[in-house]
Amino acid sequence: MFPDIQSSSPDQVAAMTDRARSVIQLNIEALQALERTIDASVARACDVILSRPGYVVVTGMGKSGHIGGKIAATLASTGTNAFFVHPAEMSHGDLGMLRSDTTLIAISASGESRELRDPLIFCQRNHIPVIGITQRANSLLARMSEVALVMPHVAEACPNGLAPTTSTLMTLALGDALAMVLMDRRAFTAQDFGLHHPGGSLGMSLQSVREWMGDVYSPPASVPETASFAEVVSAITEGRKGAVAVLDDSGDMAGMITDGDVRRAFTRDIAAITAADIMSRTPITVGPDERMSDVVDLLTANKISNVFVVEDRKPVAIVHVAELMQAGYIA
Repeated sequence: MFPDIQSSSPDQVAAMTDRARSVIQLNIEALQALERTIDASVARACDVILSRPGYVVVTGMGKSGHIGGKIAATLASTGTNAFFVHPAEMSHGDLGMLRSDTTLIAISASGESRELRDPLIFCQRNHIPVIGITQRANSLLARMSEVALVMPHVAEACPNGLAPTTSTLMTLALGDALAMVLMDRRAFTAQDFGLHHPGGSLGMSLQSVREWMGDVYSPPASVPETASFAEVVSAITEGRKGAVAVLDDSGDMAGMITDGDVRRAFTRDIAAITAADIMSRTPITVGPDERMSDVVDLLTANKISNVFVVEDRKPVAIVHVAELMQAGYIA
């Protein structure tokens, strides 16, 4: 497709593959080293955050800042109000974001980033606790932290030992660990998580069926049990969902007919067929308060393309797999 792209020689391919594996191995060893150093300081850091009513502010310079942004986002999405602020911006007015009820998480592998000095001094003067993440226990950051989370010294994957690689991975893992411990302490549920993730396939899967239907929704196509075969076919066609609900005299759902049932009925005398003759009397249904992820699992496990939503024995909606694919529930 791109003729100007040159292919590496077999020896080069082998060397690059080995190098990639060695980087992954270094990362594995770094995480193992980090796991061995985890101690009660993580619990103390969580106690500090849980005892403070305000936001958690995360800061860091360079690659630490990029990791800090992700940590802040993870905290915010799992029940701990948090946001990232660039340390250089703090020195130019954004120190005002550090209120007396906040907690600062400051990240620096060396613990000596000069851009962190102003925020650290400000926190010390205003009695704002700092949780420091660093690799140096005797650094400025560690000394000025209420709790210092000290990571082990490991070799960077960079051949020059300069580009942050294993150190940033450990920082990210430590931030995830902190967020998950806080999530457990807050008893943050899947429902809570869904409220923080209304968009995307993840958020949609955590919605209830009622939320998916919306405040106003059209009832699904339906026919009485006495409906003729022609009326059944017409209702399925007009409903455009590949199925129709069959209602008894009280308007309750007595069964359902799919387009597959219609095709199979052609082997019989269709002139004498009614909806009651070809309907499934025990259809799979869901309630409006069930989670959409459970509905997707139900459709997949039973290899069906639609399911009726029933409330108080009345069909109120129909969920079709094609709509779920269009909406992003199913990839």
